Amino acid sequence: MSAPRSHGRTPRPRSADSVPSPASRSPEGRSPAGGSAADRSAAQVSSAGRPADQSRPGRARPEGSSADRLSGGRAPGDGSVDRPGEGEVGEAPQVSDEGLPVWLGGLAEAAAGLRPEQLSRFLPPPGGGRQSAVLVLFGDAATAVQPSGPSASGPSAVSSGDSGSAGGSAGAEPEPYLLLMERASSLRAHAGQPSFPGGALDPEDGDPQGAGPLRAALREAEEETGLDPSGVQIFSVLPKLYIPVSDFVVTPVLGWWREPSPVAAVDEGETARVFTVPLAELADPANRGIAVHPSGYRGACFQVHGALVWGFTAGVIDRILHHGGWERPWDRERSIPLDWHS
Repeated sequence: MSAPRSHGRTPRPRSADSVPSPASRSPEGRSPAGGSAADRSAAQVSSAGRPADQSRPGRARPEGSSADRLSGGRAPGDGSVDRPGEGEVGEAPQVSDEGLPVWLGGLAEAAAGLRPEQLSRFLPPPGGGRQSAVLVLFGDAATAVQPSGPSASGPSAVSSGDSGSAGGSAGAEPEPYLLLMERASSLRAHAGQPSFPGGALDPEDGDPQGAGPLRAALREAEEETGLDPSGVQIFSVLPKLYIPVSDFVVTPVLGWWREPSPVAAVDEGETARVFTVPLAELADPANRGIAVHPSGYRGACFQVHGALVWGFTAGVIDRILHHGGWERPWDRERSIPLDWHS
């Protein structure tokens, strides 16, 4: 997260996303044959000639899902805006999967019914933990945004492309990506470690069991990367996860970058760069392995764009690839030490 603002806000812990939490190991393999939404979305990402401007209609969420609780039970795309509860400021962000690109359809469908144990073996303790949230933001480089600036080894930014619309031009093959940030090498903790934008909830974010995590994820992303939250469509909210080493209870908020805006490191003293990683590179078996920490921790990791993504961030990405239908078989015996670049 960025340095505390000057309006008297109590300093927050740095992003909950920057400490290790091994992802659970669910059964291996792709979605069952039979034409699931995940299979269809994966096929659209990998097949040439499929129009990128296809969108899927809104889908009713299962009763009791995380997104259903946070949005007050309203159906997606009904045009309503949730009113703040006690202690909350402003209108609550709406959760809607209406108009998503087809390649996100499988993940949106799967996320609505995911249970915490399908994402991690570490579950929040009853009544404990520091509430936080991260923004897991998806974009499409083929239709909306393009990386700019120096190479991945130095500061970089993302700026709006010329197309200016989430739909893009007909016939363009989708190039989906995730937005990540890398911590400054000068930090005492988690130096150089990639993460999602995010951090601890502030009191003004509101109820941690309501819309608080949605507000916190968007607010922290704006503070850290400068993105315009109005261009982000929250389409699902994953169950709360737990990071024992830091006592963080983390809510991953899934967003579609419908209207991209320029982003870059806001505070270079804390953030080295903001960058995007294509889902195709994350799913590439050549970029995957198991991170090995001196403490004995072992968990999924990704070697991409000159960085090693590991810990909580990698665990979430690992489950996203699996449940979104993008996972490819990879070598789970390949160990990568955290000091791989030395």
